[in-house]
Amino acid sequence: MTKPLVAYAVLIAVEEGSLALDQPAGPPGSTVANLLSHSSGLAPEAGDEATISRLATRRIYSNHGFEILGQTLEQATGIDVATYLREGVCDPLGMTATSLDGSPAHGATSTVDDLLRFGGELLRPTLLAPETRAQLATPHLPELDGVLPGFGRQVPNPWGLGFEIRGDKTPHWTGSGNAPSTFGHFGRAGTFLWLDPSIDGFCVVLTDRPFGPWAATAWPAFSDAVIAELVGTAPPTP
Repeated sequence: MTKPLVAYAVLIAVEEGSLALDQPAGPPGSTVANLLSHSSGLAPEAGDEATISRLATRRIYSNHGFEILGQTLEQATGIDVATYLREGVCDPLGMTATSLDGSPAHGATSTVDDLLRFGGELLRPTLLAPETRAQLATPHLPELDGVLPGFGRQVPNPWGLGFEIRGDKTPHWTGSGNAPSTFGHFGRAGTFLWLDPSIDGFCVVLTDRPFGPWAATAWPAFSDAVIAELVGTAPPTP
């Protein structure tokens, strides 16, 4: 869940005026918004070829892009990304067990309780204006195709500002009962958070098993059971 947490900190910096979504960041022509939405053309990892696609033509999930985003935040504010995340997001929300001790792409640790606080913030924002919160869950360059890690090529592959958007993707890690407007993120540490505006609810899962094929079966079924509990209906038949 590192990327959504860092993205939220970046959006706070945007509201504070330290950054702008159209500010240059990353490869030539790329902006903060491109890095947040994985549309910069950057390769997945820093050690790979710098760019593997033209700007804004393909959705490439990029850890390298978020590492550049962290550098951009630090340069703009004079505050390292770990401190900015703690002071801007974690402390105000009482997320005392959450910290960023490595890459802004995947270096955070947290707990279910803390991520429930973060989910509550996404549901009823207090640190961002409602307009900004809506923007993070709105597809940026919605027509772009790309690979959703672990679930193959998606046409299209909508992504907001730091948060994946379900849309009509299939297969997907959320449930069959999740609305297209559902947004969130999952991580390779067996962790996910989704928020479904259609039911005004969200779900957080942390496991002790790294993401793998098991998740593609377990997570959608679990999500459908959660939705059924929230709305008071029977879950879909597998």
